[in-house]
Amino acid sequence: MRQQRPLVISAIGARASAAPDAVAIVDPGAVLTFRDLQRRANAVATALRSRGVGADDVVAVVAPRSAALVAGALGVLEAGAAYLPIDPDSPRDRVAFLLRDARPAAVLAAAAAAELVASCGVAASIIGDDEADAAPDAGNIAPSRLAYVIYTSGSTGRPKGVELTHGGLENLVRWHLRAFGVGPADRAIQYASPGFDATVWELWPALAAGAGVAVVPDDLRAAPEALRDWIVARGITIGFVPTPVAERLLTLPWPPSTRLRFLLTGADTLHRRPPAGLPFALVNNYGPTECTVVATSGIVEPGEGGGRPTIGRPVDGVTVHVLDRFMRPVDDGEMGELYIGGRAVGRGYRHRPELTAERFVPDPFSADPGARLYRTGDLGRRLPGGDIAFDGRADEQVKVRGFRVETAEIVAALDAQPGVVASAVAARDDGHGDRRLIAYVVPAPGVAPRAGALREALAATLPDYMLPSLFIAVAALPLSASGKVDRDALPEPDAGNVLREETPSREPTPLEARLASIVASLLDVDRVGVDDNFFLLGGHSLLGTQLIARVRQTFGVDVGLRALFDQPTVAALAAEIERAIEARLEAA
Repeated sequence: MRQQRPLVISAIGARASAAPDAVAIVDPGAVLTFRDLQRRANAVATALRSRGVGADDVVAVVAPRSAALVAGALGVLEAGAAYLPIDPDSPRDRVAFLLRDARPAAVLAAAAAAELVASCGVAASIIGDDEADAAPDAGNIAPSRLAYVIYTSGSTGRPKGVELTHGGLENLVRWHLRAFGVGPADRAIQYASPGFDATVWELWPALAAGAGVAVVPDDLRAAPEALRDWIVARGITIGFVPTPVAERLLTLPWPPSTRLRFLLTGADTLHRRPPAGLPFALVNNYGPTECTVVATSGIVEPGEGGGRPTIGRPVDGVTVHVLDRFMRPVDDGEMGELYIGGRAVGRGYRHRPELTAERFVPDPFSADPGARLYRTGDLGRRLPGGDIAFDGRADEQVKVRGFRVETAEIVAALDAQPGVVASAVAARDDGHGDRRLIAYVVPAPGVAPRAGALREALAATLPDYMLPSLFIAVAALPLSASGKVDRDALPEPDAGNVLREETPSREPTPLEARLASIVASLLDVDRVGVDDNFFLLGGHSLLGTQLIARVRQTFGVDVGLRALFDQPTVAALAAEIERAIEARLEAA
């Protein structure tokens, strides 16, 4: 097995020797040159090696997005060990779990995180301003050795540590430098949370190229306009932001003078293309943590009529197979599960051999007998041109009233509507044994979308069982630490956030008045208007069944409970009753 000095260590060391005063890291509280960074990392490496830390040992680095995080992680790599980044903003119980589960050989902490680590019953060394002229030589390191460990949440609810290798990290860095032409004149950003693997991608390729990295201030991460201004003012040339943030940035005007060349995005499904005329290219990327951050990548061409963006093509050193449930390739255009192979595939899950064996499987398409594929659980299609279309998670299907629904399909239809910047769809239990689809939309500035117009637009392409019962307006979609939409944090519907129907409040027709009286009686309220929503007034599936029975008794037609879920206002349900009456008369 070949051994070599890791690329990241050697490249940063070379830059520190050739241009020691070049800026490496800028955070809101510090500026480190490459000389500063190298010397602080040397001090960390020296301290770790003196404690016997070496190859395949894991060292936890508990630090916020900062120069301390970078110096600590680089020092761990120089010691020949693997670093585990932990975000100190995580809940204490999660931090404690990670420290117990990873069983690190040592723990490093930024000064501000020391108390948190101590409260978990763990002793930590503080990442300070210590410097050393040289680090102990860890020797050449085989590509199969660990470089870093990232914890990711899974369907089981228990975080699992993913072990990634030096070979995968080098493959990521070399591809990035080639694909985007990054050099010392570039300026990159560090946006992602420390525990999200995008941080690996943000830091090491840029620093290995001799470029500077600027840490995005916390107060700008959820403020697209201010983030844009900061990117322009700092002369940023390349940077990553999660998909929901990128979609907001694309709606903003950008000065032609901006130095930004590439806006990289990923972590969630990209639903829209950039408008023509932006001074930078948008690059959509896909890759599970288990495969060293990025597995596929592609520039998204501008234009409204080009369809949903793809996730591009496999990056250098990576193979992507679209397979059926028997692990047989499907034809181009057919949906299958995505399996990833090549140099990016990680070693497996830390202390989880059974789960590793389940998800990291032998690669039947490789001539290397030890090669493995990572089974992603993601669905996709290979298009005739070679790009891959992402079709969501196999486990994101929801069942609503007996129908299996891919929420990604509804989101794609919503995001195609004028005035909708971003959206999400969730299936919510009503508390009485039934589920309904709720759509969350982020309106464009100055736009007030109406539920009726959105429902009518969706009905043109989606079957009725896929039409949301409610539409809720939100200022922004909540994000998890990994940059994905946090569906658990989406708000519950109430009278203040649900979008109203298209028709303004008016006097009811005779049929609407009779129906409103029935609803008022069932819900025990004084008055019900034509625009009032049955569910927002306190209705649920059991009362809905009673309402449908009363409709049958009163009007002599059976509209079905599904009609109430799809048409929950008095006006909409009354229109459904009128159609049913007309159909009965025509049949007679």
